[in-house]
Amino acid sequence: MSELELTHLDETGAARMVDVGNKPHSERIATAESFIRMQPATFDMIVAGKHKKGDVLAVARVAGIMAAKKTWDLIPMCHPLLLTKVAVTLTPDAAQSGIHILAECRLSGQTGVEMEALTAASVAALTLYDMCKAVDRGMVIEFTRLLEKHGGKTGSWVRSA
Repeated sequence: MSELELTHLDETGAARMVDVGNKPHSERIATAESFIRMQPATFDMIVAGKHKKGDVLAVARVAGIMAAKKTWDLIPMCHPLLLTKVAVTLTPDAAQSGIHILAECRLSGQTGVEMEALTAASVAALTLYDMCKAVDRGMVIEFTRLLEKHGGKTGSWVRSA
């Protein structure tokens, strides 16, 4: 199969779940990010912990972790995975009036964890939006993207700067 062929389509073009049963187990790691930009007043409220709903950063972190574990329920062709690590880090960025979200997923298995890392970063950003939309409907979620992946047949890939 060439690198340009879509693995989730069979020879007739029908959608399918890829059979990974014969692939060797290997350590797999993926890191993804997202960024949510908001009004300075919203940012200040979050950082100061003054939101009436509580610690929105903690809730977003937990939501991202839970989302990674449920990716196979959300994305139709994803395999259920036994993740060994999910870490979601939320870093306030005052200069850009936003929160940088970094998600890392790991496992030892037969398929990659890119979708889990992307889902974790996305859902953490969506959770921040949900919890703060009453005070700032103009928030923007941007730069949701894979930063790197390691392991498997294709080895390592790192986004260039």
